Amino acid sequence: MGVLLALASAVSYGLSDFAGGLLSRRASFAGIALWGQLGGLLVALLATLVLPSPAVTAADLAWGALSGIGTGLGMLFLFRGLGRGAMSVVVPLSAVGGVSLPVLVGVVFLGERPSALAWLGVLLALPALWLVSGGRAGKGVPDGLLAGTGIALQYLALAEAGPGSGAWPVVAGRVAAVGTIMLATRPKPARKIAVPAAATGGAAALALVCYLAATRHQLVVVAVVLSSLYPAIPVLLGLTVLHERLSRRQLTGLGAAAAAVTLLAVG
Repeated sequence: MGVLLALASAVSYGLSDFAGGLLSRRASFAGIALWGQLGGLLVALLATLVLPSPAVTAADLAWGALSGIGTGLGMLFLFRGLGRGAMSVVVPLSAVGGVSLPVLVGVVFLGERPSALAWLGVLLALPALWLVSGGRAGKGVPDGLLAGTGIALQYLALAEAGPGSGAWPVVAGRVAAVGTIMLATRPKPARKIAVPAAATGGAAALALVCYLAATRHQLVVVAVVLSSLYPAIPVLLGLTVLHERLSRRQLTGLGAAAAAVTLLAVG
């Protein structure tokens, strides 16, 4: 069950990024991010009816809200980057940053001691970012890196919520994400994209819920590795459906990024 939930998380994240990227090329990235988080809030509320929450505390909700601030900022930069640059470049950049930064924060501020594999992943992430970006700050590259910072905050804060809190930290996070997006951009969301944008956010929230559920049925390291496979979906769809063209250097970087994410997750 845990393996299936973790894979479901990866699929939901991947499809959400791909669909959000397509929408970002047709409408305001801020409007897409806002509708997305509203759709995610609905899914998270429904998840509270399924996931048991015997011991929800104010601290759990506070960590969830902090996580949501990272989500809101991360999605703004991600969708802006997807609207400007290649999906097969922006998503891997955000993914590597989202996984490697929590490791560095744990070392510098929390006194954690990662394994040799995790350190290898960090070292591999640096050239991977350079190779995927093509060695320059092209279209969408800065946004992908900034999105990774927001995603890292999302994961770092959500990890602090207690196991007895169910999906309520995710609910608090969606509320905080909506507030963050509105304060940061004051978007004017077009109604014509409301349903598809809300669906992308609902898929992302479902991915978080599946990940939390997976960690309660499976070893955390297994759940993290499997759910971290999500960039493969938008990358493959970007290359095959959208016919995005990448240089040999960028393709090498994609392989290095995949290896870095796996090593960081395992470590």
